[in-house]
Amino acid sequence: MHLVSQYRLFSMPTALLKTIVLSTAVISTVVLSGCASKPQINNTTRYAIAPDYYTVRSGDTLSAIAARYGLGYVNVAEMNDIVSPYRIYVGQSLRLKDTGSRRSTTQAVTQAAPIQRQTVQVPTTLPKTTAPVSSIPVAPVVTSKVSTLRWVKPSNGAVLQNFNLASNVKGIRYGGNVGDAIFAAADGQVVYAADGLKEYGNLILIKHIDGYITAYAHNSKMNVNSGQNVTAGQKIAEMGSSGASRTMLEFQVRLDGKPIDPTKVLPIS
Repeated sequence: MHLVSQYRLFSMPTALLKTIVLSTAVISTVVLSGCASKPQINNTTRYAIAPDYYTVRSGDTLSAIAARYGLGYVNVAEMNDIVSPYRIYVGQSLRLKDTGSRRSTTQAVTQAAPIQRQTVQVPTTLPKTTAPVSSIPVAPVVTSKVSTLRWVKPSNGAVLQNFNLASNVKGIRYGGNVGDAIFAAADGQVVYAADGLKEYGNLILIKHIDGYITAYAHNSKMNVNSGQNVTAGQKIAEMGSSGASRTMLEFQVRLDGKPIDPTKVLPIS
């Protein structure tokens, strides 16, 4: 039967054969054109539904997190007050939806403004205390968790004075030796590291999530810069006496701009 079909094909007049070939070509062109112009409905990129907050995991980058949820990494950085080069750290809570209630870095520094008006008055009768000397700075191993933050003690030195608003002591004052390590009390971002406030000497302010800001005053040396992300227990400075009458660390904690007793968040040791 195949041979008969071939015979009939080759026995057709030349004009009729050309007509069949041309018709076939036209039909094929129409079919192919239709396929090419058909929308690729199933080619849409699928994104995960973005949560209000995302906790950074090992291996994450800001751009990868943003791409996962179909967001722009610059927008995510702005919502979380993260500046270039957009560094993030494990355990950091990132806001992915702008609810209009976030605090900017400028607001955080403004909230910390009351620190600038304080005057450090250290009694001359304070006992002289010598902190344990260690060749390798070691952060306190005891930790505390308040809200979503993990807290550590900022110094291994002995406490000279505790929080007392009546005496204008708005934090904890630790004693020690020049060069003793000062540690970040929780994960956060440095928003100030300079000596512009003479009564505090070399001062570091760190902004944390949940409305917390911590202050570290009178340092002899600062190991971090404004805009840098730090982790709890990271060495950020060395103890000194800049802006004070003796070697000490004045550590303050502020919640929504108001000073609170650091013992409410620091681990008990």
